[in-house]
Amino acid sequence: MSKSKQARKQEMAFIGLLLVCFLTLFSSAFAYGGGWTNAHATFYGGSDASGTMGGACGYGNLYSQGYGTNTAALSTSLFNNGLSCGSCYEIRVSCRRKGGIRFTINGHSYFNLVLITNVGGAGDVHAASIKGSKTGWISMSRNWGQNWQSNNYLNGQSLSFKVTTSDGRTVVSNNVAPAGWSFGQTYTGAQIL
Repeated sequence: MSKSKQARKQEMAFIGLLLVCFLTLFSSAFAYGGGWTNAHATFYGGSDASGTMGGACGYGNLYSQGYGTNTAALSTSLFNNGLSCGSCYEIRVSCRRKGGIRFTINGHSYFNLVLITNVGGAGDVHAASIKGSKTGWISMSRNWGQNWQSNNYLNGQSLSFKVTTSDGRTVVSNNVAPAGWSFGQTYTGAQIL
């Protein structure tokens, strides 16, 4: 292993340890509605994050989704019913993503379930819309974690997506999936810079 990779691993391990220590010492979070509420975050599963694969956000393999070991398990207060999935909590860690936002389309003809990953900026998706080449924008509802659903028939149409994060920034990815898209495939769109 090269010295730079080893140094980066050691740095990430230190940052992870620092995060756990910080959150242990200060186990309260300022709630959206005002006031403090008890909250916790932790990292578990060994240095390779094998114990955190899957999880409540629906990301599955954290490496193939671009998150790697830069993850934490959140208590109910911080998890916010899944709205915090993908959030960047900055403690000497950059919140930049490589490549564009990824849209993995699952489901069937009248049930489009789209997993949205690799979101830059704040990182957490708070609103999503889908547009077929024969439709206008259709608001999607959050099914669980960062899986967003639409109950419209969009087969045979190219698909565009609109994503809004918790900091209010919106990015539109036009014609991300071609008219011949298929379920189970991942398509890459624009990125929040």
